[in-house]
Amino acid sequence: METLKAQQKKKTAKTAMKITGAEAIIHCLLAEGVDLIYGYPGGAIMPVYDELYKFQDKLTHILTRHEQGATHAAQGYARVSGKVGVAMATSGPGATNLVTGLADAQIDSTPMVCITGQVPRHLLGSDAFQETDIVGISTPVTKWNYQITKASEIPEIIAKAFYIAKSGRPGPVLIDITKNAQFDELAFTYEKCTGVRSYTPFPKPEMSAIKAAAELINQAKRPYIVWGQGIILGEAEEELKALIEKTGIPAAWTIMGESAIPTSHPLNVGMVGMHGNYGPNVLTNECDLLLAIGMRFDDRVTGSLDTYAKQAKVVHFEIDPAEIDKNVKADVAVLGDAKETLQLLLPLVNTNSHEAWHNEFKAKDKIEFDTVIKNDIHPQKDGLTMGEVIEEINIASKNKAVIVTDVGQHQMIACRYAKFEQTKSNITSGGLGTMGFALPAAIGAKMGAMDREVVAIIGDGGYQMTIQELGVIFQHQVPVKIVVLNNDHLGMVRQWQELFFERRYASTVMVNPDFVKIAEGYHIEANRVSERKDLKQAVQKMIASDKPYFLEVKVEKEDNVFPMIPSGASVSDILLK
Repeated sequence: METLKAQQKKKTAKTAMKITGAEAIIHCLLAEGVDLIYGYPGGAIMPVYDELYKFQDKLTHILTRHEQGATHAAQGYARVSGKVGVAMATSGPGATNLVTGLADAQIDSTPMVCITGQVPRHLLGSDAFQETDIVGISTPVTKWNYQITKASEIPEIIAKAFYIAKSGRPGPVLIDITKNAQFDELAFTYEKCTGVRSYTPFPKPEMSAIKAAAELINQAKRPYIVWGQGIILGEAEEELKALIEKTGIPAAWTIMGESAIPTSHPLNVGMVGMHGNYGPNVLTNECDLLLAIGMRFDDRVTGSLDTYAKQAKVVHFEIDPAEIDKNVKADVAVLGDAKETLQLLLPLVNTNSHEAWHNEFKAKDKIEFDTVIKNDIHPQKDGLTMGEVIEEINIASKNKAVIVTDVGQHQMIACRYAKFEQTKSNITSGGLGTMGFALPAAIGAKMGAMDREVVAIIGDGGYQMTIQELGVIFQHQVPVKIVVLNNDHLGMVRQWQELFFERRYASTVMVNPDFVKIAEGYHIEANRVSERKDLKQAVQKMIASDKPYFLEVKVEKEDNVFPMIPSGASVSDILLK
């Protein structure tokens, strides 16, 4: 006698649509709520593009100018919208061009699904034209990947891909689909994935750990919070704010966690890390309790692990068990989603203010302001500084812009001086440090939040790595604002050469093209500023525009970023000049 489940399966099979694998892919994407894809067509993925053509009214495809641009655009879209970004490419070089974006998304926990075409099943392993083992290549830089060789696999695997990409600690997933699977037919039905065997994306919090954390918080005299992107990914901004306001604990952020709490909040003490603020770094080694929430103790945050917070008890709130004790040993580990664990913690902690402890941060802030900040924001020298450009953008945008940064000096300056009042406002390449990230990521960010001002801050080096994506801005009239801080150098490498290699500027001098003419070639309004008297008006004009806009600012060539923790040094050894 047939079971009820078997009978239902038969009934479903009779009523299922008979469609090609390529069409099934489109139906799967629509079922997952996808309305925007970034990609680049080619032979092995052409059947899917043919179906995309038929579904243009439901699914928008953005033709990037390079597959790497597709992944970064998908990342920017995901980081601002909170949805899964989607990128698509053909086999061979199309697929391998996705790898940098996959690696970036993996280390920065960005939910993304990449779909690649592949040669037909019978040609696998034959070194056919444009065949590469993208599953093997991408395994180290994806949360999960899979090669589909039969049309019947498509619905289940795509459902699983979206579930894995967005659940728990998010990350990128790659699905490689052979050409025969795209052409062959299947009886199509779709069911969203709600769980995967042996995969526990949301660990159940243990109340014993939460109570132990609360006890340490209530006993501490000099407690300190460092939060990361886990707050944003877990949508735990309000819970973190409630925690610091109730306990009075000073709280600092990693660059991936920036904007979760408004810059103006009195308990937000600034940025930790190599170019972070003076007080948050030095006082890490003077606190008696370190609460790490949704951060992974990256080496750029900790400096030398041999000296990092050795005097403090460490409580680590983390969703990924692999991060516990990986770099810094925790006295108490609280596993679980940040929103849930902080909600459980809040009733158990005492109201406090820690005024004397806060005054130590304020004293360090004054030292940093007098030594560094006032010279960055209000310089007395003739040349323009990167810091004053960021300050003018803050003023013109009223601290409401989404700031997308590339990698280098401009990135650190932007993270230090940009002011945010809304979460999901700082979009940058953190863990991988990918030059070329900002321009395509800004396109994705704008498409993910059309109601918000999006400003890309880019160095002259990284800008030229993905400059071709200006074509996307022109074709689709994406109203992003692009600011290139041009010092005619690979600035961050040059800074290290100045400080540690006796000014031997080996291969860091840039002979740059006319960036304004290039932008104008793409029919993007453009301007150049080299003098302070013109800066404010130029920035205001850019922000006021409702169209794409390019602004080049010529800044000082030897304008260094301080404070700075030398590589491998202790956070206590931070340099102010």
